[in-house]
Amino acid sequence: MPDVCLYFQVHQPHRLLAGKPKKGGSAPPYEDDKLNEEILNRVADKCYLPANEMFRKRIEENHGLFRMALSISGTVIEQFRKFRPDVLESFQELVSTGGVELLAETYYHSLAFVYSDKEFQRQSDMHLDLMEECFSVRPRVFRNSELIYNNAIAAKVETQGFEGVIAEGTPAFTEGISPNYIYHAPDTARIKTLMRNHTLSNDLAFRFSDPSWSGFPLTWEKFTEWVGQSPGDLVNLFMDYESIGEHQKKEQGIYEFWKKVPEILIESGSQWVTPAEAVSIYSASKEYDCPKVTSWADAERDLSAWTGNAMQKEALAKIHGIEEAVMASGDEKLIGTWGSLQSSDHLYWMSTKGGSDGQVKNYFSPYGRAEEAYDVFMRVLGDLEKRAGSHSQVAVGGSA
Repeated sequence: MPDVCLYFQVHQPHRLLAGKPKKGGSAPPYEDDKLNEEILNRVADKCYLPANEMFRKRIEENHGLFRMALSISGTVIEQFRKFRPDVLESFQELVSTGGVELLAETYYHSLAFVYSDKEFQRQSDMHLDLMEECFSVRPRVFRNSELIYNNAIAAKVETQGFEGVIAEGTPAFTEGISPNYIYHAPDTARIKTLMRNHTLSNDLAFRFSDPSWSGFPLTWEKFTEWVGQSPGDLVNLFMDYESIGEHQKKEQGIYEFWKKVPEILIESGSQWVTPAEAVSIYSASKEYDCPKVTSWADAERDLSAWTGNAMQKEALAKIHGIEEAVMASGDEKLIGTWGSLQSSDHLYWMSTKGGSDGQVKNYFSPYGRAEEAYDVFMRVLGDLEKRAGSHSQVAVGGSA
């Protein structure tokens, strides 16, 4: 039996008010607090709180043999603090068991690496500081937003001191390389790359409750057999935490499944390891050369989920085009708003893809149309740009 490495992404973006930003004051409200609180409450009650309690019991009952990892964005922690401090406390209790590793990422769950090395570094540092502040932990493995990865990302995060980095193991890019081994990127000295086993991960995250799927119903016995049939050192199961209870409903048996799987796999001979433990245990004897940017989104597994049409490209160019003015303002609230607008979700909601990719986007989007997402975003960004410009004028006037 191969070992199993399990990590969940925990993230909620700051959704925006649909109307035109109101004038008056230096910082008009941009975020839809009512909608953000409503969605957070729903997900907290269906997923975060019951899943945290379930996994806490699995860790304690298996005496630490069951282990897992979480990647928690800065924006969701901001919402926990604002709307549901009990949920943050629940995550802190889960991490305090010693059976949960925390991963590093960009604070705002952004595409910063692709567009601004300086901003990527700033957000990475912010997230590390947040993990220390909230959990007294400094992560050793980096997970970029949406599993965005290439050789350059591996090299960059190695210079930041990380021991491992997470990537999507998609056949279109790996050319037959199994995701069930540890790899190293070209031109890196020691950092190791863990690849997501996309088939088994998506069986749990997306296909679990689909009656048209050939594997339905997915039982813990069947899944244990599939893991055992997977050649390699370890199976990396990476998915959204919301797949438990929110995307896959309690009534569909997802909680009963996860209550059984940890112990069943242990009894079958698998060892649960966290990402940092995996990079410590296994050697990276094989090279994974990935010059193109990959991700775990949509069928293409590239950046097209966020850069596939003219609206998205314009929005990206504008938000990164005002970086210098925003940072020069010295206004922490303005800088924070600019950072939250970088969350990949805003761009994802502008996607005009059809088919199954479009259905997934529509499920997550608070907007009826991609054009509406674009209009709201650009109105807010335009107002933010004016505020940044007014700061620059004040600074120039003050120095005259």
